[in-house]
Amino acid sequence: MEHMHESHAGHEGHEGHENHHEHAHGVGGSVSWGMAARATLHCLTGCAIGEVLGMIIGTALGWGNVQTMILAIVLAFFFGYALTLRGVLAAGVDLRTAIRVALAADTLSIAVMELIDNGVIALWPGAMDAHLSDPMFWIVLAIALAAAFVITTPVNKWMIGRGKGHAVVHRYHH
Repeated sequence: MEHMHESHAGHEGHEGHENHHEHAHGVGGSVSWGMAARATLHCLTGCAIGEVLGMIIGTALGWGNVQTMILAIVLAFFFGYALTLRGVLAAGVDLRTAIRVALAADTLSIAVMELIDNGVIALWPGAMDAHLSDPMFWIVLAIALAAAFVITTPVNKWMIGRGKGHAVVHRYHH
């Protein structure tokens, strides 16, 4: 959808306004922290679903910490990509292109998020051995996800500002 700013009645062209569409989506311009935070929150949602589901499945199956953490990471990537795929496919994009868009949009973001999230859990004394019924599990998970959000948001801001990450997804929403 192209914006035709010169055709607005009573408005002459605004200096720099002709690139508003590109700037709003982070291509070639500054990116707001709000846009970066929304992209990170989208990624965090998929990661959190995958993390919790992985912990539940690993615990239910009696798996050890390493196997459970690997499952949680795999599921975090799966759900992170799945949320992006859902939106891109809804825009009418074919599956092959949608998969490429999701991989381009989310891989670095999810990887940073998982590194921080799992790093906090692994390094927090007693967190790896906390069970789902233990308040410590949920408190440390919340702290880990919050840390991952705070650290990943600038990464997403940087990527969107260069036309990467969720800037790729935005091209298919219009």
